Amino acid sequence: MASPEYLFGAVVGTGFIGPVHIEALRRLGRPMLGLVGSSPQRAREAAAWLNLTRTYDTYEELLDDPLVGVVHLTTPNRFHFQQCRQALLAGKHVLCEKPLAMNSTESSQLVALAKQCGRAAGVCYNVRYYPLNLETQQRFREGQLGSIYHVTGCYHQDWLLYDTDFNWRVLADEGGALRAIADIGTHWLDLVQFVTGLEVESVCADLQTFLPTRRRPLGSVETFSGKLGETRPTEPVAIDTEDHGSVLLRFRGGATGSFSVSQVTAGRKNRLTYEIAASRAAVAWDSERPNELWLGHRDQPNQVVTRDPALLHPQVRRFANYPGGHNEGFPDTFKQLFRAFYEYIEVGDLTAPCPFPTFADGHREILLCEAILRSHRERRWVQVSEIDSAK
Repeated sequence: MASPEYLFGAVVGTGFIGPVHIEALRRLGRPMLGLVGSSPQRAREAAAWLNLTRTYDTYEELLDDPLVGVVHLTTPNRFHFQQCRQALLAGKHVLCEKPLAMNSTESSQLVALAKQCGRAAGVCYNVRYYPLNLETQQRFREGQLGSIYHVTGCYHQDWLLYDTDFNWRVLADEGGALRAIADIGTHWLDLVQFVTGLEVESVCADLQTFLPTRRRPLGSVETFSGKLGETRPTEPVAIDTEDHGSVLLRFRGGATGSFSVSQVTAGRKNRLTYEIAASRAAVAWDSERPNELWLGHRDQPNQVVTRDPALLHPQVRRFANYPGGHNEGFPDTFKQLFRAFYEYIEVGDLTAPCPFPTFADGHREILLCEAILRSHRERRWVQVSEIDSAK
């Protein structure tokens, strides 16, 4: 068994997703020591409304705490590489929000460092942990749906629909050269490869920036806060990250696919969908109706499977904690991801296969993003191996 101190977590970041991590840890009954923010004042303010008794003035102070065993990183993208590196070198296990780093050179270094340090190192691709996505994966593993022909889907939102919608994510220096693809498209890519077992080998992409100038409020902006109707003085800012993207896919083995991402689709609040056509049946899922799984048939009536532990595969049931009809959603996916991560550490064999998205998965997603960006810029199909072999 792992030493007990490794099971104490601490959270870095006080924005939208940091409190989600804290709540999920509490619901699991996992010890949560405290948090650190962008400033000591921000940390204290967040601790007050989250009912936490401990804060750290700096990230280094958190890492120096011998009781902290797991570091949850929920900071802006540009900080991930250095903060992951520091945490691993300090002997901590790490759960990092995506993207793992700003480019694949950085992410490949983190994969190597995690292996060298012998720490559990995960990336928060939480959408895997909706129970019906785990069920889909299990059905493909067992051959129930047949061989895969093609995959289609989307990830659409509307939170950046207006030119007055602004967040650090729209700035390439803050979030990276890709925005919609990297921010939400990677969730789709990770999920589809996870449930199907397929691997994307080449891409052909077209990206658009519909709002080349946005109005930045004077003062700090939290994620999604623009939708609350706040009115502040603004300044114009040039934008070169994409609002929308369409991507064609070729998977290793011959299957094909396509998906679109958008952060300017009115009325779509947070909609990830996939539809997978296979030789025996088709399967479809929609994150805005996450407790239903559609199964399509040729020679019999179609089916809708509801999220009910009694109806799920035995290996999936432990990730569905409420009876059928008692819906589970977004916060539950983090709880289940953290369950898998912490239980893995508790077993104590860090050489065993990981039941969670790893740094290697995070690195793979960044390679895909770089291939998509090159495809868009060069107007051609790009092999993912072109990006990987150049490193």
